[in-house]
Amino acid sequence: MEKEKVTAADIEALLKEQENERQRKVLMRFFKTGKGEYGEGDAFLGLKVPQTRTVVKEAKGLVSLAEIEKLLHSRWHEVRLAGFLLLVEEMKRNLPNRRDKDDSKRGRRREVAEFYLRHARQANNWDLVDLSAQYVVGPYLRLDEDFNTDILMKLAESDNLWEQRIAIISTLDFIRNGNFAPTLLIADKLISHPHDLIHKAVGWLLREIGKRDLPTLLKYLEERYWMLSRTSLRYAIERLAEAERKFWLSRRKR
Repeated sequence: MEKEKVTAADIEALLKEQENERQRKVLMRFFKTGKGEYGEGDAFLGLKVPQTRTVVKEAKGLVSLAEIEKLLHSRWHEVRLAGFLLLVEEMKRNLPNRRDKDDSKRGRRREVAEFYLRHARQANNWDLVDLSAQYVVGPYLRLDEDFNTDILMKLAESDNLWEQRIAIISTLDFIRNGNFAPTLLIADKLISHPHDLIHKAVGWLLREIGKRDLPTLLKYLEERYWMLSRTSLRYAIERLAEAERKFWLSRRKR
């Protein structure tokens, strides 16, 4: 690919060259694309994630936001994934490092994150959210000297399932950097959500907190176990000892 001349059409063509009908059928079942399911109507080329990543690796840094926008609005799931992964790469390129004398990359991070948020609803399946939000929205907010929770709360209060999942998944970046407060705040906001995909996400992130700070997880469970869905609770306690898992599940039945 020639520098500064990689287009959405170039990337889509490379992905379409690898179409796999058998894998397409597997993915359509796995990502629930049937009528009435959460991924209803989504179209797949039949690629595995590493195939898409290989194309993105060749193109990273060479695709304008205008071209990425075209990728995000593709009918093909894997093409949209390529667009979101390119945004991940763009955010990585603009994280501060020890050699930087000042944070001159702050403006570009904001541009990339705001672009992502404008197109958030195009991340319309859980893999698109999970492979991008924690690496784009998360670092942008964590490094913002004026950070507050408004953006996360707005996403959590959305009427769109995928924006709601973005809200909680984005806080994985905070967890990795030792700040659990944003996750716990959004978990509280989504604790009574009706959808299983949110239950799983909340439980997953609580488990991630527990891996780093078990007392914080146990304190949260003690205060909220009766409000958590059974799925969230199961995910949250997955790494606890068997006796302790049984203890929490038995309390949840009361």
